[in-house]
Amino acid sequence: MDRSPGKDRGPPPVTLLNDFKTFLFRGNVIDLAVAVVVGTAFTAVVKALVTDLLTPIIALVFGKHNFENLSFTINGSHFLYGDFINTLFTFVTVGAAMFFLVVLPINQLMARRARENPEEKECPECTSAIPINARRCPQCTAVIAA
Repeated sequence: MDRSPGKDRGPPPVTLLNDFKTFLFRGNVIDLAVAVVVGTAFTAVVKALVTDLLTPIIALVFGKHNFENLSFTINGSHFLYGDFINTLFTFVTVGAAMFFLVVLPINQLMARRARENPEEKECPECTSAIPINARRCPQCTAVIAA
């Protein structure tokens, strides 16, 4: 590199701004932003489900709808186990809601889609999964009939 004092090279290219723009418009960043927004909205729905519907059912069974004030004391130490029960119940409920309302339907949809449009087939010799258009198995090198 020639760094002699009389040569003006001009300002350096603005790559930082271009790199940042590329980062922002990368697919996984947009997907993550959408997931956070949808997750926040879903959390509000599940919290309302727990607070307004499930907690009153628990109140019918146990006589209390809020366990927050349940506690005990041992040797001067105060343990608030009721708040832990509330948090644990919310966690289990959110997990169950996510499983039954999101994970299970998506798994069923993906299984149905895989049956309708398979991307892989099974090698008749070694039973490994190979691409649908393959003419030779990459594992055992068996020739695959069309």
